[in-house]
Amino acid sequence: MFTMNVSVCIHVVTSAPALTPACIISSLSRHPRRWQQAAYDTMVEPVPESINFPSEEEKILKFWQDKDCFQECLKQSKNRPKYTFYDGPPFATGLPHYGHILAGTIKDIVTRFAHQSGFHVDRRFGWDCHGLPVEYEIDKTLGIKGPEDVAKMGIAEYNKQCRNIVMRYSNEWENSVKRMGRWIDFDNDYKTLYPWFMETVWWVFKQLYDKGLVYRGVKVMPFSTACNTPLSNFESHQNYKDVQDPSVIVNFPLVEDPDVSLIAWTTTPWTLPSNLALCVNPEFIYVKVKDNTAGKTYIMMEARLGALFKSEGEYTLLDKFPGKMLKGKKYKPLFEYFSECGEKGAFQVVMDNYVKEEEGTGVVHQAPYFGADDYRVCTEYKIIQRDQAPICPVDASGCFTSEVTDFAGQYVKDADKNIIKWLKEKGRLINASSFKHNYPFCWRSDTPLIYKAVPSWFIRVEHMVDKLLDNNGKCYWVPEFVGEKRFGNWLRDARDWAISRNRYWGTPIPIWVSDDFEEVVCVGSMAELEELSGVKVTDLHRESIDGLTIPSRCGKGTLRRITEVFDCWFESGSMPYAQVHYPFENRKEFEDTFPADFIAEGIDQTRGWFYTLLVLSTALFGKPPFKNVIVNGLVLASDGQKMSKRKKNYPDPGLIVQSYGADALRLYLINSPVVRAENLRFKEEGVRDVLKDVFLPWYNAYRFLVQNVQRLQKEDEMRFLYNENTAKQSDNIMDKWIQSFTQSLIQFFKAEMDAYRLYTVVPRLVKFVDMLTNWYVRTNRRRLKGESGTEDCLWALETLFSVLFSMCRLMAPLTPFITEMMYQNLRHLIDPASVEDKDSGSIHYLMLPQVRESVIDKRIESAVCQMQSVIELGRVIRDRKTLPVKYPLKEVVVIHQDPEALRDIQSLQKFILEVSFYIFLNQKILSTLLYDDCKWCSVLKLSW
Repeated sequence: MFTMNVSVCIHVVTSAPALTPACIISSLSRHPRRWQQAAYDTMVEPVPESINFPSEEEKILKFWQDKDCFQECLKQSKNRPKYTFYDGPPFATGLPHYGHILAGTIKDIVTRFAHQSGFHVDRRFGWDCHGLPVEYEIDKTLGIKGPEDVAKMGIAEYNKQCRNIVMRYSNEWENSVKRMGRWIDFDNDYKTLYPWFMETVWWVFKQLYDKGLVYRGVKVMPFSTACNTPLSNFESHQNYKDVQDPSVIVNFPLVEDPDVSLIAWTTTPWTLPSNLALCVNPEFIYVKVKDNTAGKTYIMMEARLGALFKSEGEYTLLDKFPGKMLKGKKYKPLFEYFSECGEKGAFQVVMDNYVKEEEGTGVVHQAPYFGADDYRVCTEYKIIQRDQAPICPVDASGCFTSEVTDFAGQYVKDADKNIIKWLKEKGRLINASSFKHNYPFCWRSDTPLIYKAVPSWFIRVEHMVDKLLDNNGKCYWVPEFVGEKRFGNWLRDARDWAISRNRYWGTPIPIWVSDDFEEVVCVGSMAELEELSGVKVTDLHRESIDGLTIPSRCGKGTLRRITEVFDCWFESGSMPYAQVHYPFENRKEFEDTFPADFIAEGIDQTRGWFYTLLVLSTALFGKPPFKNVIVNGLVLASDGQKMSKRKKNYPDPGLIVQSYGADALRLYLINSPVVRAENLRFKEEGVRDVLKDVFLPWYNAYRFLVQNVQRLQKEDEMRFLYNENTAKQSDNIMDKWIQSFTQSLIQFFKAEMDAYRLYTVVPRLVKFVDMLTNWYVRTNRRRLKGESGTEDCLWALETLFSVLFSMCRLMAPLTPFITEMMYQNLRHLIDPASVEDKDSGSIHYLMLPQVRESVIDKRIESAVCQMQSVIELGRVIRDRKTLPVKYPLKEVVVIHQDPEALRDIQSLQKFILEVSFYIFLNQKILSTLLYDDCKWCSVLKLSW
């Protein structure tokens, strides 16, 4: 670990050597010219009474830019051990919000701390450039409704339009990130559209293909009709909403007895035209009942009678039997569109335990190509075959195809009301109402998803669940419950990953096939494609490679590329390898630093980036992709709702920074439940309180120090220089306390930061500001102002400087601006001989202070804690008695059963008087009350 030993001692220049505690002295009066020159070079600047933090931050930004501080920081650390950090790529098609700012701040704090701890930390910004977010913007702008519109325009033109907006807000992103004080490399970034990045994505896929982990199949998947593409399971879980959907109960007359009907319930009437079966639970009890009002006879689950009837008087029980008695019973189909399927076993009752007794009628209608359970059950009963043409009369835009003649061309959700009307006219509708439930929406278009069977390419995941759980166990999660519970539970239910998208702007899946799909070639690099196709390749987007063909090696003519592109989550999951163009370049560098030491993102990424990283690294290398991860919660509006641009229910981040500064926003976010993966209700007054309660007291303590150093130089002609190496311990108990408290804080800070527990570190740092300003400075104002003599003043100034300097170095990763501002002035008071770092021009070049364990005195810390308790209790009693703080008291009585505590209080009695009670008449403190029957009390009387 690289450390900076900036040591503590005061070099004083004076005509009275005996006055200084451990200082080098010379006479200013004898060397006036030398003094003036030294003062000109290193004189500390006066600190103004008021401060505009945002304006000061702008000055620091310019200072960093002029000095190229971030690159200098990297240059200084280039020969140190490497600390690897992966930055998850955001999209630049939208502006950064509080969630981005929060995650970026956490990343900045941890990587700055790693640098301060003696590591070299490369920090590269990444951009997610492909996928639905970009395409959806283009579709809206150009009025594109479906694949036909893209075909008319041509893929080359469509992708050109996408490429034009990919970096639409990149300047705003860069400005926002830099304004927040985050140090990260934008010049050496990575973009998922770079050909070398895409080539590594191909390599990743080829490795999986060669391992037998890639297959093509038909699967019922969440489908975005607005984006014309299936979504993965974790994408579909990103945007649930409470919605009102139609709720209908429909009758299905039995073939053997048309007067008796099975009744089924659904909230998706649009799936009824595709009904092929009805499912019951074999174990539950079903009943045949007569509706006393309608005169109809129905079969339904006994436990669900309340779904149709309000009281027992509304029906007559005719029979009762287990669900298995219904197996194989034939019924009359609702529609005739697919009546030919009856010859293959359709329109019968099947059984499965997934049917529950909590909702519906206990009879579930089966549309196998619009529901995962439906598909599974109907396949088991051989009503459909895995290799048959899907019975799926809904196109990519969510509209009925010509097969459904009565509703052809209608968007399925819009068709619900027309289907209900049709059912009513045909006498098949028993009940229609509405039903409120939680339903998935497309995370990009914010439109309802449907479940639809589509041919897709999959990565096998289910077989390696145990390995995923094992690798997850090797990762250190903060907070721990996220890894064990939320992420762990998600992994236990992991399903094969659908990685193909029927889109255009993305990394093409590198598979070339024969017309019958029997010959398949997977390509893993540009060089391999050049060799197989005989064409020079410089770009890997669809417009560049879709026309390339590969001659068949099996006599099947020409192989052509499949049309699908990768899910953009596959690209972001590949970023550890693709950002360094592994394995084509940087092989050793990558292998030496993988897995990453640290990543951080929001809790929503447990089903996103965290998941894809783990799946791919486990499949490729059999190990986790990262060692440590911090998971933050979500930043919500002040009313607890999701932040919404449309609702305008949150303050603009730029205006918050403009009003209060980036440091205040950083500290507000980090000192909140959000770093424990809980949600934060953002309140502007919380940021303002950081200024009032933390920064201003801290600034005033810094200003008070500088004022008194300047007073010392002016009045006593003494030059103050600080050298930690030669400092001697002060005899003053409050000096000893704050020094001990500081060293204990440094010890705690390092241990907790090493454990990535920001949620324990930040409150302690904030508390330390209070301890320094409200306790140390307040109890030592007279000493610091020289009222108790020059020697005592020097001890106090040296102590205050030492503590402020240590505090600046500890707080530098969290509040980079204010610490830099203070340091740039305080550094003129540091003895150059004590600076071991080659360049100490910025506080962010300095290493963390080393713990001086010899200074830690827990007994003194405990004593001062006892004193503080007495003072605080005294204030509480005054409040209860409505006594003003300056109102004279005759006496104060302290009762305590620990004699040691009483001796501590006695040793600090003068501070108790000065700080808390100000004026006393009889100026007497009784530390205990003496009673004959009070055996546990120690007696001590303190008098003045």
